[in-house]
Amino acid sequence: MSSAAATSERGTATDVIETDIPGRLDRLPWSRFHWLVVIGLGTVWILDGLEVTIVGSIASRLTEKGSGIELSTGSIGTAAAVYVAGACIGALFFGQLTDRLGRKKLFIITLGVYLLATFATAFAWTAWYFFLCRFVTGAGIGGEYAAINSAIDELIPARVRGRVDLIINGSYWVGSAAGAAAALFFLSSVFPKDIGWRITFALGAVLALTIMLVRRNVPESPRWLFIHGREEEAERIVRDIEQGVEEDGEQLDEVDDTIKVRQRESIPFRTIGRTAIKLYPKRTVLGIALFVGQAFLYNGLTFNLGTLFTTFYGVSSSFVPVFIIVFAIGNFMGPLLLGRLFDTVGRIPMISLSYLGSAAVAVVMALLFANQSLSSPWAFEAFIFATFFLASAGASAAYLTVSEIFPMETRALAIAFFYAIGTGLGGIVGPILFGQMIGTNDRTWVMVAFLIGAGVMSLGGIAELFLGVKAEQTQLEDIAKPLTAEEAEEGGEPGEEKPEESDVRRRAREEQEARERRWRERTERRSARERVGRRRYRPGPATGGSFYSPGMLGTSLRSRQPSQGILDREIDAIARVLEDEDGPLRREEIARRVGARRWGPGRFREALDAASIEERIRRLSRTTYAPA
Repeated sequence: MSSAAATSERGTATDVIETDIPGRLDRLPWSRFHWLVVIGLGTVWILDGLEVTIVGSIASRLTEKGSGIELSTGSIGTAAAVYVAGACIGALFFGQLTDRLGRKKLFIITLGVYLLATFATAFAWTAWYFFLCRFVTGAGIGGEYAAINSAIDELIPARVRGRVDLIINGSYWVGSAAGAAAALFFLSSVFPKDIGWRITFALGAVLALTIMLVRRNVPESPRWLFIHGREEEAERIVRDIEQGVEEDGEQLDEVDDTIKVRQRESIPFRTIGRTAIKLYPKRTVLGIALFVGQAFLYNGLTFNLGTLFTTFYGVSSSFVPVFIIVFAIGNFMGPLLLGRLFDTVGRIPMISLSYLGSAAVAVVMALLFANQSLSSPWAFEAFIFATFFLASAGASAAYLTVSEIFPMETRALAIAFFYAIGTGLGGIVGPILFGQMIGTNDRTWVMVAFLIGAGVMSLGGIAELFLGVKAEQTQLEDIAKPLTAEEAEEGGEPGEEKPEESDVRRRAREEQEARERRWRERTERRSARERVGRRRYRPGPATGGSFYSPGMLGTSLRSRQPSQGILDREIDAIARVLEDEDGPLRREEIARRVGARRWGPGRFREALDAASIEERIRRLSRTTYAPA
């Protein structure tokens, strides 16, 4: 449904619509459409991993005579810093355009910028030209971050958003492994010194072109469309997605969860700034802490990993990519294996564990490295693997966090802002510091660099413990209400007389009030259970009852509670199955008939318990239920 009221000039601040599109997107089972989103958009991280790792892998070759460019060791760190600076500026520039012009338009443009710049890098002959190409390449990748992460989170169902986002962000290391493998081949004796490294950059452009062909089929975010006055297009896109799901044999339930928004063509920059600083001050601090922490350690080590092995372990430049491949595998395994826990155990415990755990391992590694206890490069690599197995999950969750905890109208620029600030502080200083410390050939100074990185990383974990937001399995509009929804809820234009309430409207209002009472009682029961005994210390999904969050000033104690609306539908499905059977069923059979495997972790158990407490069904034993 998508109906408009109080309309005037198209896209002005007087257009108010009520839509169920967010609820319909979040109730979709995993389908071919979601694979299209993952492949078409998520591959940006593979490109970034390819770019960063290629430079790290070929760093030693670029400093050799006969390479065709002959950079100094210090210039490698400078090139890394220039790339990161370009990414920060590109994120801010393209990020605000993404919120104004749409997700799709920008994720096509930014991929084109990357494609052209990385292809031009293959023809570098001197330092200044190499730096320029790296800057523009970084600008394209930075713009991709804002456009892609906002689009992915708006298209992926809430129940699996955490794990999908983490795995997509973790795919950076698939690109890293591919870049290292490519460098291993192209830096071999098969190719001349001044040719092999150039081919690796050209391959990045070829991969980008392939992704461009897939990405053309990914639609614009319906959430962005209905807020910007294009609700008919949003409705058409969602209907097409639903039709594809139903053609695959899935049956979709009706959605009664709606949201009212006041449409606007654009949101002023001052409104975005006020949102971050005034409404969400603690969330702003959290975003900066998470990004600075991961950017310092990651960029510092990744850009200099090759020179670290060659300087202190005598590893040849042609063999360095082997270590980088192992390093990349550890980084990808972290989000892949831990990603599900971010949706089940919860965001706060898992993010803090990832940050603090990786910092602790890094401290031990730094001390052993300084006293030469890690005499073998493979022993050093084992500690690198363990450190970044945890750090990778935390770093991926940083992008997930800032994408979730701010309103939809500011989502892309919020990602860009925190990426630019965090990466500017940590991502530029880190590579330069590590590069200079490695250049001293003194293990003690390298230990200092690792300890600083661990300290900054631990600050991110501490910030998550105190300022983190429980966003697991929760609809985006329930984590941070859209600015345009708040405007719509304020009512009509000043001086406008409100029409007399009709019988239909009164019944609808009474039904809504009854639902809210039921939801409030349900939330209070769960909160009461979690305040006693060991449940107080159990991490996991938030109760989802109120829209209020510490540090989120100016918010209301009431919310639309879309998560409760979804729970109502799940309870109805369980009750219908038992009524149709007209007899007892085991819980496994109930789960099979309602298709609970598509609901998300823990959802069936919660719906079953709620249905029993609210007397929609009868519990005969621990595993058997009957109609009410």
